[in-house]
Amino acid sequence: MVERVSEMLLEIERDGSDAILRYARELDGWDRPDVELGAADIRTAGDALTPEHRQALELGAERTRRFAELQRAGLQDAEIELAPGLTTGYRYVPVQRVGAYLPAGKFPLTAGAFMTVGVAKAAGVDTVVCCLPPGKNGPDPAVLHSAYLSGADRVFVLGGVQALAGMAFGLLGEEPVDMIVGAGNAFVAEAKRQLFGRVAIDLMAGPSEVAVLADETADPELVAADLLGQAEHGVNSPAALVTTSRALGEAVIEAADKQLANLSTSDIAGPAWHDFGSVTWAQDAETAVALMDDLAPEHLEVHTADDEHYHSALRNYGSIFLGQWSTVAYSDKGMAGTNHVLPTAGGARHSAGLSVSRFLKPLTYQRVSRDATPLLAEAVETISDYEGMAAHEATATMRLQRLREGENR
Repeated sequence: MVERVSEMLLEIERDGSDAILRYARELDGWDRPDVELGAADIRTAGDALTPEHRQALELGAERTRRFAELQRAGLQDAEIELAPGLTTGYRYVPVQRVGAYLPAGKFPLTAGAFMTVGVAKAAGVDTVVCCLPPGKNGPDPAVLHSAYLSGADRVFVLGGVQALAGMAFGLLGEEPVDMIVGAGNAFVAEAKRQLFGRVAIDLMAGPSEVAVLADETADPELVAADLLGQAEHGVNSPAALVTTSRALGEAVIEAADKQLANLSTSDIAGPAWHDFGSVTWAQDAETAVALMDDLAPEHLEVHTADDEHYHSALRNYGSIFLGQWSTVAYSDKGMAGTNHVLPTAGGARHSAGLSVSRFLKPLTYQRVSRDATPLLAEAVETISDYEGMAAHEATATMRLQRLREGENR
C-alpha cells in the first residue's frame, strides 16, 4: 500500500489534472468531465433529505460552530513590555487554505464536515475546499448538505489518494492548500502521512476507540451499549472497560453478548468486541486512573458516583464524556458540539484533537526602541563573543556604534 500511494502521488504531481480525472473514472466510477459540483448542487442537496434529518444536521452544524467560536474567543492576541522599550507579543493568524476530506463509505459520517469545514471557518480560514467520494448514485446528499451548512467554499466529487493529491498539489482550481484534515480509509491515511510536510495535517488516526471507566453504580446495559457503539466503527476498533467493581465488569460482558445478538451491525461490532475488547478490574480508584492514563483512549466515558474526581485526576484522553447521560455517539454525530477528530493509539498522551487552535498560527513579534538597545546589544555581544559567532556580534555592535554616534552629534 505504501508503494502504491507513493506511485499515485508521483503520477498525479507529474500529470496533473489528467491523472486526477483518470483516477476519478477508474477508482471512483465518476465519468463526468468535471469533478467539481456547482453552487446549486451544493445548496439543494438537502432537498433529498427528510425534514427531520435536515433539522438534525442543522442542529449539529450550529452546535459545533458555537463551541468552536467559544474556543476562538479564548485565543486572544497579547503583548507585553518585557523591559522599557522592548515590546513583544503574538497574534493568532489563520491559515489561508484548508482541504477537507469527507469520507462517505459504508457509513456516511455526516458530522465530519462540522468538525473540519465548520471549525476551520470559525477559525477564520479564507478558503475551505472539500472532497467526497461518490457513491453508486453520486455524492451522499447528507454529507453534501453538511458541507453546505458548514460553509464549504468549493466541493469536488473525488475520493481517496487522488482527492488529497488534488488539494495538496493545487489541481482543483485553487492554489495548493496549506492543511489537509478529515478521516479516511488506510489509503487516505497513508497519503496524509506522505504529504505531511508539504502540507500540515490534523493528525494520523487509527481505528476509532472507546474506553469506559466505571464503578459499581454504573448501568451495565448502558456501558455495554456505549462500548459496542464505538466497536461498530470497524472490526479492529478497540473498546475497553476499566472498573473498580468486578460484578459490574461481569455484568457488562453479559450485557454486551445479549445486545450483539440483536444488533444489525454485529458483523462489525462483534469481531471488534471479541478480538479487541477488554475488561480490566482495578483494585481502587487510583489504580483505575493510572490504567486509563496509560491507555490514553480517543474517547473516554466516566460512569461513577464521583465523576468530578475522575475528571480532575485523568490526564490522557482525546475527549471525555462525564456521567451516564453522556455518550460518545452524541459527539460522533455533532450534537455535543465538541470535535470528534481525536488522537488514537495512545496519541492522547502527547496530543489533543482537532480544534480551532489547529487552524491558527500564533505568530510572535518584537519591537525594540532606541533607548532599549544597550540592554540587548551589550548582552548579545557578550554571548556571541563566547560562542564565536562574529556575525551575530556585529549586528549588535553596529547598533551600539550608531547609538553612540548619534549621542556625540
